[in-house]
Amino acid sequence: MIEAAVQATLDAVAAAMADEPDDWWIIGSAAVALHGADTEIADIDVLTSAAAARRIGARLGIEPIARPSDRFQSTVFLSLVGWPLSVEVMGDLALAIGGSWLPIRPVTRMRIGTIYVPSRIELVEILHRFGREKDHMRAVALGAHS
Repeated sequence: MIEAAVQATLDAVAAAMADEPDDWWIIGSAAVALHGADTEIADIDVLTSAAAARRIGARLGIEPIARPSDRFQSTVFLSLVGWPLSVEVMGDLALAIGGSWLPIRPVTRMRIGTIYVPSRIELVEILHRFGREKDHMRAVALGAHS
């Protein structure tokens, strides 16, 4: 069951992305919950193109910020605050694997209500690629819920 604050934030994301011509997805814990698995949701992660992230930032009056990490990088990164939950918009997200930056760009796109997520199988693959313990636990939760 999606909590009210999560649903309100997802509704706000859907409204902000409604006219966006580029594909976008909710990933991370919110996507796991949208697929029906039980998980804690601290924020909402939106994955899209760099061009879409720039357009979203311009529409909402939010400047991209630098977010240095040795594990993740986005060409454009937006942090949206002031909504029930914070939202991170990642334009052209890449993950450091074996000394290279590999793009994270889902192939599948499922609509759940007004939100788009990768398929359950692809989401599990993405979570495993992230390689963090919390992502592994989310992947397990998705597998247990299938």
